[in-house]
Amino acid sequence: MKNTAHFFLILMTSCILTGCDMITNAFTYKDTTKGFVESLFKEDYDASIEYLVAEDYRNAGISTDSLKSILSTFRQYTVDRFGTDLNYSFLTSRKTISTIESENTPPGMTEVTIQISNQKDFGVFKVLFVDDTHKISKIDILNIKEPIPSMLGFWFLGVLVICIPIFNIYVIIKIKRSSLKKKWIKYIAVILLNAPTIVYSAVNGFSLKLLTFQFLFGIGFNFSGYINCYWSFGIPLGGLFWLWRLYVRAKLKEEGIDLDSDDKQPISSDSESYPSYNQNRKTPESE
Repeated sequence: MKNTAHFFLILMTSCILTGCDMITNAFTYKDTTKGFVESLFKEDYDASIEYLVAEDYRNAGISTDSLKSILSTFRQYTVDRFGTDLNYSFLTSRKTISTIESENTPPGMTEVTIQISNQKDFGVFKVLFVDDTHKISKIDILNIKEPIPSMLGFWFLGVLVICIPIFNIYVIIKIKRSSLKKKWIKYIAVILLNAPTIVYSAVNGFSLKLLTFQFLFGIGFNFSGYINCYWSFGIPLGGLFWLWRLYVRAKLKEEGIDLDSDDKQPISSDSESYPSYNQNRKTPESE
């Protein structure tokens, strides 16, 4: 028992420390990208180069003057699309391991996406950072320029989406208070059987995924930047089914049928006066 508790303590500590590192790195990635881009906007290319792994360019045979020319072109392209007054938001960081070599993230590096936005539009930088130094090995601006969506409808829909897990929890409570057998199977059905899935993206609007299930009591969400901002919710089929079954059981009990008794006979006191009724009537099996 002590060994188990010790193991879980170590696991929790590791998760907390990992989470703290991820948060710290997220701020570092965003600040580094911001510093690099703002140096470009000021045309201070020497300062911009300080954010880069300059050795990679030298090893590739690119001189400092050529590198500054490349940075100038990158600056002009960014300014033409978004201007110079930008906001920066961290989106994602990942390391890709794939059987396709070209899709692998280089060893010792992390691929990061940073959202940039002005007053009207937003775009995305894809940046390759060196893990040890947090310097930029490569930076690209993705071919994304979208109008900033109105978030009023998004958050209003979120209020409605929250009703789905509330409904599922309500059904679970009803099941718990009922006399159903093997309740744990019903709980799993309510939690897992939420399909098809309806997705609402702040940028792309509604979409339907017929064969996708929502396992977190029926909803999913992501608030990472405009392009990744979405609600997803499944139709609570499990909850609706068991709520209906509980309703049917309640109606049958009102008619005098005890579904929980062993002989499943009507509980009317004058049942002996109606032998044909007792012999011919079929009652549903208890769940």
